[in-house]
Amino acid sequence: MLARLGVEPQQALVSSAERARQTWEGAARGLGLELDPRLDDTLYSADEETALELIRATDDDVDSLVVVGHNPTMAALAHLVDDGEGDRDAGKSMDEDFPTSAFAVFSLSGGWAELAAGTARLTEFGVGRG
Repeated sequence: MLARLGVEPQQALVSSAERARQTWEGAARGLGLELDPRLDDTLYSADEETALELIRATDDDVDSLVVVGHNPTMAALAHLVDDGEGDRDAGKSMDEDFPTSAFAVFSLSGGWAELAAGTARLTEFGVGRG
């Protein structure tokens, strides 16, 4: 589904948990990417603020980042950074449910270090599994 949206991440921040690694491997195959993920042990038990700090450490040369983590943190993170001005249908869907395999695509006008609450625009939301 991400491939149909033209999402081409340059970097992947992935929890070191086996399930998250498997999710990334499947997504990378689906996107036709040969991108080694940046595995992070702390992402497994991170809260949304810790996950945000990990994202802020991304080099500004990276234009597109994919984060593969765990709920409820990923849902809370998506809601935290959402500026509420993005795609209304995507926002409504994200507000209703953020199940396993859900993805949220955001655009960010500043650098990664500037990512904070309400600073990213939701452009797409969906669920990657049937």
